[in-house]
Amino acid sequence: MAEVTQLIHRYLRHNKKFPLVFCPGCGIGIVLGSLVRSVHALGIPKDDMVLVAGIGCSGRIAAYVDFNTVHATHGRALTLATGIKMSNPRLTVLAVMGDGDALSIGGNHLIHAARRNIGVTALVINNFIYGMTGGQCSSTTPPGSYTHTSPFGQMEKSFDVAEMATAAGANGVYRGTVFHAKVLDGLLQRAMTRPGFNLVEALSPCFTQYGRGNAFKSPVEMYRWLRDNVLPRETYDKLEDKTGRLPMGVFLERDEPGLETRHEAMRARLRHKEASA
Repeated sequence: MAEVTQLIHRYLRHNKKFPLVFCPGCGIGIVLGSLVRSVHALGIPKDDMVLVAGIGCSGRIAAYVDFNTVHATHGRALTLATGIKMSNPRLTVLAVMGDGDALSIGGNHLIHAARRNIGVTALVINNFIYGMTGGQCSSTTPPGSYTHTSPFGQMEKSFDVAEMATAAGANGVYRGTVFHAKVLDGLLQRAMTRPGFNLVEALSPCFTQYGRGNAFKSPVEMYRWLRDNVLPRETYDKLEDKTGRLPMGVFLERDEPGLETRHEAMRARLRHKEASA
């Protein structure tokens, strides 16, 4: 308990936004804890840490952490994070987004951040719905799910965040859940210490907007669903019937240099060429 209190006072801002603004049962507070533990475990100085957040429930994380923070416009967290990383590559830059922020209005930015392989960690909190903006379906809402804009069941296919990032060219792709908090810590720390663009998807319940409309009786039931249906990749791959199950863990790891590294190498070549002229 003493260590937890120490982390709270060291890494969280003392403001009027406590207790947390998130709904009871929301997992974003757990993601906040995972982020704080990860930064502490990696020994990243707060002045060298930049968190860029988008709009929505996940964007409120920026109000709590005592890092360099930017609250971006909807869907544009990765554009600001890209500019920050290119202007000062020594900084550790993390963009935290919800599924709507990252895959809907911000989907094109996610694809191109991965394609460029910019040295930013993308933390996508996926609760399968637009939580703060009214409970509409998002790009990750599972087919058949009920939302305010799909009262008869979602008829569209949903994006797989991990597959999208892999196909677009990310260096590292990971998936965890807020139920498996320690696993999420490890995945986030792994992503934050690797070169290039790394994406961590954190599956998180939204009982207020998603759970109540989809036959979950309580937030506890939603956490039990994560426990029972999101499995380590090794276990998932052995299942004959994968219906309703999801894999978690490491999906991809490459060691290609990030855009900022390639850019600096190009500048060094130009300086050498000019000096030799």
